[in-house]
Amino acid sequence: MTAISADRSNEAFIAATRFGLGARPGELQHVRSDPRAWLMAQAAGDRDKPPSIQRLPSSSDVFARYLEAQDARREARQNNDNPPPNQTTRAGQPRDAEQAQRIVQGVRQVLAPIYLEQVAARYRVAITGDEPLRERLVHFWTNHFAVSADKVAVIGLAGTLENEAIRPHIGSRFVDMLAAVERHPAMILYLDNQQSIGPNSELGRFAARRNVNFGGNRNVGINENLAREILELHTLGVNGGYTQQDVTTFAQVLTGWSVGGGRGRSAQGSPGEFVFRDAAHEPGAKAMLGKHYVDEGEGQGRAVLDDLARHPSTALFIATKLARHFVSDNPPSAAVDRIAKAFRDSDGHLPTVHRAVIDCKDAWRTPFAKFKTPHEFVISSLRMIDVVPPEPRAVAAPFEMLGQRPYTPGSPAGWSDIASHWDGPDALMKRIEWSSTLAQRTAGTVTPLKLADDSLGAAVSERTRTAIARAESGAQALTLLLMSPEFQRR
Repeated sequence: MTAISADRSNEAFIAATRFGLGARPGELQHVRSDPRAWLMAQAAGDRDKPPSIQRLPSSSDVFARYLEAQDARREARQNNDNPPPNQTTRAGQPRDAEQAQRIVQGVRQVLAPIYLEQVAARYRVAITGDEPLRERLVHFWTNHFAVSADKVAVIGLAGTLENEAIRPHIGSRFVDMLAAVERHPAMILYLDNQQSIGPNSELGRFAARRNVNFGGNRNVGINENLAREILELHTLGVNGGYTQQDVTTFAQVLTGWSVGGGRGRSAQGSPGEFVFRDAAHEPGAKAMLGKHYVDEGEGQGRAVLDDLARHPSTALFIATKLARHFVSDNPPSAAVDRIAKAFRDSDGHLPTVHRAVIDCKDAWRTPFAKFKTPHEFVISSLRMIDVVPPEPRAVAAPFEMLGQRPYTPGSPAGWSDIASHWDGPDALMKRIEWSSTLAQRTAGTVTPLKLADDSLGAAVSERTRTAIARAESGAQALTLLLMSPEFQRR
């Protein structure tokens, strides 16, 4: 192999693995003709949602089921018995005895199948798709704007945030994605902004006069969760120059940003859709981050988001996260500066920002600096052997086993992609265990040495090739390939 062809083969591996999600059969050969052009094409333009994503229930549908499950559980508790089999749903359809029994078991049980459908659709697209960079970007931005299905109200909505607020805006500006995310019911419910009521709002003054609470919310007042996470995690970053007073003021600005449907004060608006509740909004002009914002209701919050999206600290914070994800755990300042400049100069045009990442020379260097997270390891493994588990639970199981259960990061900061969070002895033993199980199930249908060439190309070392060739069985050979240093890194 000539030096030029070796370089091109190496770039194909980087394109498919560091930028993509791991090579599928035949992908390296296709990519090798022009790796950077292959990536650039994926970073540009808009796309229709994949058919399997389009078939999923919308956030409105999911929230309607959530409300129905809450009502059924409430009625069951009141009656100390199951609801009658002929009870009708919100949609006016008869509820048979089996459905009624399932609903009163609890909200989690009702929403769990929806969650599993979303997980299965997400990973089937990732495993079989021919635009892996684009799918990686969807996952990156979903993790940036993290919510968790560990919270009951978000179980069935976490996937809808990705599919309704992230996917449609990969080809848009950051400010558009930001606005879509912060208005999405998953984010509002995850960070409890529907409970935030301005003390001088109509509802706040009513509560003070009558000493009442709304929907069990005994502490009527400002909730700072959404405001704090937007500033700290979604835009400026923890060192972005804001103060605690800015957090408090922004929380006042965001009062009234809520979700339609529900009981009592929450009955306004369509279930599961964003609604601005003027009666809960803290009135008056606000000043934060050195700017003055007149009271335009919902427009006041939108104006703040517009300025946050264009703030220099936001460009630097986003650029650092992108460089950390695509270049190394400790990205060079030149890479961060290049991406930040593209963000500022393009007004946060995400395709331009993503192209700046692809153009970053540090992202094409070897040795391979990034250690795969469980999320990346499982996807790349299944892409390599071209296997999609048939059942939703089977799709979700390996991620949970390896410690990265889909849509359930431990905090609003999302999952870490730093090696030290994933390369401990116990974590590696679990990877070996899962790799061995997968290898035993598929070894008879694949040739490990050929898989190594197809998935790793020029990156596979002679040491790894020798170990695979000398393995006692096909299952052992495949396990060695999956656990090889070349496959574990990107």
